[in-house]
Amino acid sequence: MAPVTQQALSPRKRPRQARATATVDAIYEATIQVLLSDGPHRLTTTRVAERAGVSVGTMYQYFPQKQALIHALNERYLESLAERIETTSRQQHGASAGLMVQALIETYWHAKTERPEVTRALYRSVADLDNSALIERFAQRVDSATITMLESASDSRFQNVAMVNRTLVTVIFGTVRNAFERQLANHEADGVMQQLVLMCRAYLKAVSETR
Repeated sequence: MAPVTQQALSPRKRPRQARATATVDAIYEATIQVLLSDGPHRLTTTRVAERAGVSVGTMYQYFPQKQALIHALNERYLESLAERIETTSRQQHGASAGLMVQALIETYWHAKTERPEVTRALYRSVADLDNSALIERFAQRVDSATITMLESASDSRFQNVAMVNRTLVTVIFGTVRNAFERQLANHEADGVMQQLVLMCRAYLKAVSETR
């Protein structure tokens, strides 16, 4: 199968009015429902249009093909996740490094688990797509927010804050995803999250210079 180009994955147009935004929101939610009920390989724009209550022509106005729809859905998910991390980072500005890392872990964990079936469906849906550009944009937003947060820590200073941040984010995101994919029971997941907080706090203490 020929690879899908980034141009082909781009929406034909973006909603500009409230009615159009509501239509696209309905399409996104219908896509999630079809992914959950039928899986990514049985998802078609026709099925999504029927579930969303819109015509195939309306679908085509925004998404020229199935891959473009899945790509846009994942873009929406990553943008929402980045916004949550940015909000947490702003709220923790000037706090202690320990409180910062705890807030970051909790934010990422809750984002992954509030609709776990949707998160799993999205993971499966991008198996055949090149979403590296989406991941890179997400990473840049997260790095900018969390580095700025760490630089404002009230009790710590980091000689190489970019490297510290990269290590910290890699450990947090990797651990949370691994725990999520193993489908741990609630008490097990809570235990992992608590241990992750302890580990990250110890790391920040080890690499920081007290202000």
